[in-house]
Amino acid sequence: MHNNILNLPNLKVMEMEEFNDDYRFLVETTTSPILHCLKCGTVANLYKHGKKQQLFFDLPMHAKRVGIYVKRQRYKCRECNETFFENLTDMDVSRSVTNRLKYWIQEASLEKTFTSVAGDIGVDEKTVRNIFNDYVAEIEAQTDFRTPKWLGIDEVHLLKNYRCVITDVENKSVIDILRKRNKDTVISYLSKLQDVDKIELVAMDMWNPYKSAVNTVIPHAKIVIDKFHVVKLANEALEKIRKANRQNVSVKERRQLMRDRYVLLSRRKDLNNFDDQIKLQVWTDKFPLLGQAYELKEQFFGIYEAESIHEAYKLYQNWLSNIPKELMTYFEDLIKSMHNWEDEIFNYFNFPITNAYTESLNRLIKTMNHVGRGYSFEALRAKILFTKGYRKVKKKKKFKEVEVTFGKMLPDQFPNWEQTGYERVFEEIYGADFSTLTKEMEEGSF
Repeated sequence: MHNNILNLPNLKVMEMEEFNDDYRFLVETTTSPILHCLKCGTVANLYKHGKKQQLFFDLPMHAKRVGIYVKRQRYKCRECNETFFENLTDMDVSRSVTNRLKYWIQEASLEKTFTSVAGDIGVDEKTVRNIFNDYVAEIEAQTDFRTPKWLGIDEVHLLKNYRCVITDVENKSVIDILRKRNKDTVISYLSKLQDVDKIELVAMDMWNPYKSAVNTVIPHAKIVIDKFHVVKLANEALEKIRKANRQNVSVKERRQLMRDRYVLLSRRKDLNNFDDQIKLQVWTDKFPLLGQAYELKEQFFGIYEAESIHEAYKLYQNWLSNIPKELMTYFEDLIKSMHNWEDEIFNYFNFPITNAYTESLNRLIKTMNHVGRGYSFEALRAKILFTKGYRKVKKKKKFKEVEVTFGKMLPDQFPNWEQTGYERVFEEIYGADFSTLTKEMEEGSF
């Protein structure tokens, strides 16, 4: 009766019922009886010990959910007195689903929310989540990301929480996204890295738990504060002054000042448009303190054009001495950071690395937050890290020892020799490539 309707050769359909939203099948196995005890291994000392009906979910059929009730044979061993069930080769017994449904859930969970997937097939959300987590753990165990020479530690606000992002700065790729950004989480991650001694430099922002974690696990690595995070404080100081001056202008001028803020935050050398140059002149003339702050901002950015650490120190000291008392409060956060992180900030001038991907990362996270409503953190992390098309991979050849076999001597007395041996091609995985992720976003494929 409908023996082939399920296309599961190890099961024989005994009954089938159709409902508005479901198909229900009652089946028996067609596999040979078990001859040895699965507990103690004793042969031919078993007897059948009744059957139990168990429910397994399968792929939807004709847009209806499918439940398979298996009459599963139980055995008992006379030797060890243990009982066990016959094997079900088509089923994942621990999750009560067919293997093919499990594979479908693994892939579907990368594209849909757990709730949506569960609703499509009739299982509860917890089952979907557990299958997906098992899948990610399996992939993770099979994937070794190359430990980079230049490690990046950054943070993003993803799904209402700050997360720690681990990157390969040199290859502009994401290696991992950690659920939390606290010291213990980062220490745990760094401690599990292979070849951790390979790490020479660590680029990061000014977050003490990151610094403490790096000093604990890889004290030999030089910490370099990403210049983006430093100069951002100079722009923030300028923003504070701009907002303070809003109180002294009309509503119309206030709106204009808001619209023109991009001019104040731009470098003077980048203002190629004549109208923008005029706007800058108007606002800095109208508010002299704002004009002074803009010049201080420009001078601070100029520090990063220094050609040596000695020159950078000199430029900074000169910049600091030029801040008027009226503006000191606004630049307080920047000055404090320069004091607290002096060594790490000035390391940049000996080791000029930067998280150049920051803008791409921010765009990526913004998109993820938009499309990721209802998704779990685990699903979004897995989608980025383990989708093969996103990975940056380099193939390398590793040569094994070569044996040399000498043959007959040639007339010119040189030996005729043959090489035997082999080479192995292996892949180095550098993480998820930022340019690929950005392209996928722009094409709406993410």
